[in-house]
Parts: sequence; C-alpha cells; structure tokens
Amino acid sequence: MLIKVGFEIVYSAPAATPMVIMLSIHPSRFPDIVGTETITTEPNVPIKFYNDSFGNLCGRLVAPAGGVTFHGSAIVRDSGKPDETDPAAQQLPIEELPDELLLYLMPSRYCETDKLTDIAWSLFGSAPAGWARVQAICDFVHRHVTFGYEHAHAMKSAHDVYQQRAGVCRDFAHLALTFCRCMGIPARYCTGYLGDIGVPPDPAPMDFSGWFEVYLSGRWYTFDARHNIPRIGRILMATGRDAADVALSTSFGRMILTKFQVVSDEIVAARGAA
Repeated sequence: MLIKVGFEIVYSAPAATPMVIMLSIHPSRFPDIVGTETITTEPNVPIKFYNDSFGNLCGRLVAPAGGVTFHGSAIVRDSGKPDETDPAAQQLPIEELPDELLLYLMPSRYCETDKLTDIAWSLFGSAPAGWARVQAICDFVHRHVTFGYEHAHAMKSAHDVYQQRAGVCRDFAHLALTFCRCMGIPARYCTGYLGDIGVPPDPAPMDFSGWFEVYLSGRWYTFDARHNIPRIGRILMATGRDAADVALSTSFGRMILTKFQVVSDEIVAARGAA
C-alpha cells in the first residue's frame, strides 16, 4: 500500500521569529519513504535539521516578518496491516526495565501520575497485568471521554481530562498513558499521520493524530484510546513523554496560525493500471 501524506500550515508574524518545527516523518519510517520527503517554506528560508533527545527529526528556522507557509509532501510505503496486537505480551517488573525507559514511568507536563495513581489502582488493580491491563485502560478512557474539537485546550492535562470527561485525540492519549505509568507500565506519547484508511470517512477529518505506545515483553506496542480499534496506515512523526515534547511547531515570539490543512490518503491505482 502507498499512502500520500502532506500538509499546508500558515502562520502570520508581526516580526522575524525563531521557530522549531517537528513536521518530518520519524526516522524509523525513513526506509518506507518512496523517493524523498519534502518540506518547503514560502518565502524560502533555510531550515537546519537536527535530532532531539528522543530521536525525532526537528528543524530550526527564523520565520520572516509577515509570516511563513510550510508545505510538506511524501509518499510512504505501508504494509496495509492494522496495528499489531499481542494479548500474551507481558508487563516487565520495574527493576528489570532498561534504564532509558524509566522516564516513561515518571510524571511529565501533561501526565500527573501523582494525581491519578490512587484512581488508576482502584480502576485497574484487578485487571491482569500486561496486555489485558492496557486494554482495560483503553476501554475505560474510550467510554469515559467524549471526543470533540470544541473540547481542545492547550493547557489541558490528563487529570483535567479525567475530571472534564471530554477532549481531543491527545487528551485520550494523555489520560490512558498516565494510567499506564501509574500501573508501572512504561508509556510514551506519539504523534503522526492517521488518515481514514480502512474505516468510514470521518465527517470532520484531521489526519494528524495523537496516540500512545506501551513497553511490553521487551518492545513497544501501539494503542489508541480514542479509536480503540487497530488502525491501518498509521505513520509516526515523533515520540516523547507527552505532547509538550512533540509539538508540531514552537515559536519563540508571537505568531498566529491562519491555515492548517493535512492529508493522509491511500493511493489507489486507476482501473486497468498495472
């Protein structure tokens, strides 16, 4: 399966403004890119790329006075298979986890384990450890939280989501992964493309999405508390402790988002084509 992904994002700015962008496909998916991923700006300004401490590909630039438009485009080869599942995957004892995974048990900007630990154990303490416990967490969050773009708020934390019972995809992920950390399961936030492939079209599509991964049986597995079913065509862009680590753009000055358009569609060969 081939998937065409891309975006057009426009910012206005009253003055020249330094920025960091995280709009590239994750290095783990580089072998799947057909040709080259392109990220360009209008007006044309140089972008210096680097890898952050989580291994994500980031770009540095100075947006000129007046603003900047970002265009991105790539074709990605995908297996066409849904997210992998393994109900036998086991939770590892904390003392056996690699050192580098311990930060994914800690509280972070949007994931207050200290506020949710007692709640997590009261809800999921009786669930079997491992895959079944993570699935129980996803089932609860999927039922507990109502999705709606009108519920989006940049400052909303996992505890806020639990109390308010409403949010967007990142809020579902924050609450679920915080519960996982509370239960001793390493969990990290993910962002990337997720088009309506293999599912009915969403009447209000947004092909950038947030989900999370948990570490079981020595590897990372994908979970998505918002959709709560394995999905096809998920293309990772970045991972981190929470959404603060994987912001699509960070500006060091005043900027206003004026356009945000994303595409993630399967490329279907014309009838009769090879």
